[in-house]
Amino acid sequence: MAIKQVSRAKKVKEAEIEAKDQRWHCRNRVTLVFGSNDVEELDTYTYTEDSLEFKTVEFHQAKSKAIEEILDNCIDEFYRGHVTEVKTTLKEDGKTVIIEDNGIGFPPNKAPMVYTEFRTGSKFKDQEVDSKGFLFRTLGQNGLGAAATCLTSDLFKVTIKHHNSKKEQTYTFEDGALKTRKTKPKPFKGHSGVKIELLLAKEVYKDNTINAELLRKRIIDLAYNNPGLKFTFNGESFVFKKGLYELSERMGGELAQLLGEDKFIYEGVNIKKKKYKALIDMNVSLVLDKRSEEREKFISFVNSTPTYDGGFHHDRVKRLFINHIKEKLERQAKKEKVTLADNDILTGVAFVIGVIMPNPRFESQTKRKLVRDKDLEKAFEDFMGKHMPKFIRKNKEFLEVIIERAKARQRFSALKEASKKGKKQKKQRVEKLLDANERKNRDRCTLFICEGDSAIGGLRSARNKLYQGGIALKGKPMNVTQATIKDVLNNQEFSDIMSSIGLVIGQRADETPLRYNKIVFLSDSDVDGGHINTLLTNFFFSFWPELFEMGAVQFAKAPLFEVITDKGPIYAESNGELESVKNRKDVKIREIQRNKGLGEMSPEAFKYVLSREEYTKITTDNIEDAKDMLHTCFGKDTQLRKDLLLDEEEFTPDPDAILKAKKTTGNVQDAVRNLASGTKSKKKKVAKKATKKAAKKVSKKAAKKKTSKKK
Repeated sequence: MAIKQVSRAKKVKEAEIEAKDQRWHCRNRVTLVFGSNDVEELDTYTYTEDSLEFKTVEFHQAKSKAIEEILDNCIDEFYRGHVTEVKTTLKEDGKTVIIEDNGIGFPPNKAPMVYTEFRTGSKFKDQEVDSKGFLFRTLGQNGLGAAATCLTSDLFKVTIKHHNSKKEQTYTFEDGALKTRKTKPKPFKGHSGVKIELLLAKEVYKDNTINAELLRKRIIDLAYNNPGLKFTFNGESFVFKKGLYELSERMGGELAQLLGEDKFIYEGVNIKKKKYKALIDMNVSLVLDKRSEEREKFISFVNSTPTYDGGFHHDRVKRLFINHIKEKLERQAKKEKVTLADNDILTGVAFVIGVIMPNPRFESQTKRKLVRDKDLEKAFEDFMGKHMPKFIRKNKEFLEVIIERAKARQRFSALKEASKKGKKQKKQRVEKLLDANERKNRDRCTLFICEGDSAIGGLRSARNKLYQGGIALKGKPMNVTQATIKDVLNNQEFSDIMSSIGLVIGQRADETPLRYNKIVFLSDSDVDGGHINTLLTNFFFSFWPELFEMGAVQFAKAPLFEVITDKGPIYAESNGELESVKNRKDVKIREIQRNKGLGEMSPEAFKYVLSREEYTKITTDNIEDAKDMLHTCFGKDTQLRKDLLLDEEEFTPDPDAILKAKKTTGNVQDAVRNLASGTKSKKKKVAKKATKKAAKKVSKKAAKKKTSKKK
């Protein structure tokens, strides 16, 4: 299709075409060079007297960067081996900054070009190398920074003491270099170097006052990043020998540890197809606070520049750190049936990362975020692969904390799910429940959890139908300590018990009205019955310990003997009580019946048991000790049970002794174990005898197998 001709007037106003110099560009487009020219909130840290404080500060990116560009030039000279001291002064007006180093300076006649023209500097030679043949590492790349600072200043005064020429000369740039004055070159005494006095333009930066706290922070940062280089700020000196590791110590004290420091050498080819050699220095320290619930923190620098927005080095260190630990804990996590999340590993960890490399690439001139670099990627892979195994061996307790966090997280998630499911189950009808008939005063109702259907049959005929209910168990209930919450929810017996009472996992029992305010375990008076009672106790205590504080959980002792006398039945709960009945002269015994279980009890015996107002309450003075004990009895650690189940004749510790031992060990199990280990008991002899017997049995079985094979 042909383009249509547009009808226009005879004369049209054309766009004005003009060129703007670098000064205009800087002063009117300062955000392109130094970043935001507005005050923003920045989550960072500041230095106190002997520590540091993480906080949110008011941060002016452009103004801060304008000052930093001058400091960065000093560091570049330090990398070249020319600078040992940098002195910074903020005058009393809070606006004028003086920065001075003791480097070699540069030819004074180059000052107008260096400080007023873009893309001027010593960083553009592809093959410029240090004394060892490696590419120079610098903070600047584009030759914009110092010039942009000068062009956006009302005053920019440069005094150069050139080492080679032994001459000193001062250039004064006013109003963004519109006016330039210079002194005559003259010989100087003392050290060489460059001294800059500047006052930022109020017209450009709106408020040209310098934040003293943040400037001090930047100078201390530089001191940590450049070990051995002395910095002074308003008379306060900073020099550190161990570098960034000392920063981690300042942050975390004894919790700090050096992950590693290393060098990575690589080769490459530049645009002109010339080979070059390069070096990357890496330093990573950690602060491990196992008790903290805070998410991970990062303090990072690339060529001494703080990377507030993180970037590639953050991501690589974090990911490799996580991967190494997950790989180490893979088997244990599978055994514990937990899935490790990144936060399980990173919670409470603070990383301090330092990278020095040639030609780092950032997202912008502000240098707040590092972009991907393939050589740095390879460097960190080698670095973490080398240092993480040692870290893992050294921090076994930290690994245990990670597993516990994963367990707690999954438990919390399971509790939330359980709460949802429990609320649905709560409304479901329980077919096997022998319910109490009372509807209004449910707080007066008692639920008997019985051992077997036969016990329910006896309960049915003997109970107070208004206030007493019952539900039967099929054998021994589940050990909830070694089960997941999902397993508990899917267990039909526990599901029925929770629905009958009105209990919901993840919801406190004292915060919701219950259908039964008294729960009584009714089981046989034998070892199995005792085991059932403890398993039920473990179930209720694991999810609703407040029930025990309320005195709601009790157990009923069924009489072991029914003694038929001329004056009616007498019930004995033990052999000792039976002997007492036998010795009575006021009654004549006609028959003695021993009950093997609840199913063999007479209706009268059942009524006797159910007629009591109170049963034996299960209580504890110390919930934590109770948790420890249940963990010992029902947990996976069999050694804890072995230590607990000592022969009473061999070892019966005094309760006071246990309490004293607990103060040093931290828990009951370790206290008992320590006390037991100090006893000269027969246990060793008994163990030796048992071992010999077992060995004889094994050898006999082996001999029988051999003879049978021969036949």
